[in-house]
Amino acid sequence: MTSFDFIESLSADKLPAGISVYLQSLWYDAKGDWNSAHQIIQDVDDQDAAWIHAYLHRKEGDISNAGYWYRRAGRKIFAESLKAEWTTLVNKFVK
Repeated sequence: MTSFDFIESLSADKLPAGISVYLQSLWYDAKGDWNSAHQIIQDVDDQDAAWIHAYLHRKEGDISNAGYWYRRAGRKIFAESLKAEWTTLVNKFVK
């Protein structure tokens, strides 16, 4: 799946089959379902999931919690827009 394919999948009502938990979380986020996006990623214990978790809390407006997750991800708080961070994340996880 390319990033274009992933973005195109957002017009569907159903999550694309066979995508990673990272892309599942980002898909639900883009569809406006923050709770599902958060629920999917919160129990994954690696730096990639921590980055998505940080992004979600930044989007939520909880900067303190986002900062914690950025540190867990080994990253600085993303300095660009939320849209730019989402795009960067998608590009990282598509194959």
